[in-house]
Amino acid sequence: MRAAFILFDELTALDLIGLYDPITRLRSMGFRPDLVWELCALSPEVHDDRGLRLSATSVGAPLSGFDILAVPGGYGTRRLVTDTRFLDWLRTAESVPLKAAVCTGSLLLGAAGWLAGLPATTHPSALSELAPWCGEVRRDRVVDAGAVLTGGGVTAAIDVGLAVVERVAGAAVREQIARQMDYPFYPFAGALGRTPTADHHAGRAP
Repeated sequence: MRAAFILFDELTALDLIGLYDPITRLRSMGFRPDLVWELCALSPEVHDDRGLRLSATSVGAPLSGFDILAVPGGYGTRRLVTDTRFLDWLRTAESVPLKAAVCTGSLLLGAAGWLAGLPATTHPSALSELAPWCGEVRRDRVVDAGAVLTGGGVTAAIDVGLAVVERVAGAAVREQIARQMDYPFYPFAGALGRTPTADHHAGRAP
């Protein structure tokens, strides 16, 4: 199984990491040892919206060979929705069976043509921008439209990442990964039935 994480200038770092962390735990926690991933971009290096440098592992290569496409949002999306070169590259992922986006990454899926007639969501401040590209704008944390998952603003990336985990490996694995991430946070982990100390002594600390 192969996952492509899309990089571009002025992305929001938490959007990216919120997707990356739970999805890649499928391999690091042993649930899908066959999972591999690439950080895909049109240039060898990009910068987030505050200057953090990120290096791509795949530059300009077609995205057609992946099983999961994960797209963050950020200020850069406003430029990219009219960037023909970027959109032509993104559309090479047409055959990818599961596409996921968070925040204004949903605008990129819309601009690529993948939200037509489907419900979708994005950052609350960008709902009106999303409307022309989808069938129905929703304010849900995560919108599951089958082959496409979209999420709300920034921290919703974790929820979208966990939704991808559930789609790939089932609800029980999602629960285990969420528990390992201590997400969502409950004081003293009481709602999860264990304490951070117990997990640490059991060798389960991150």
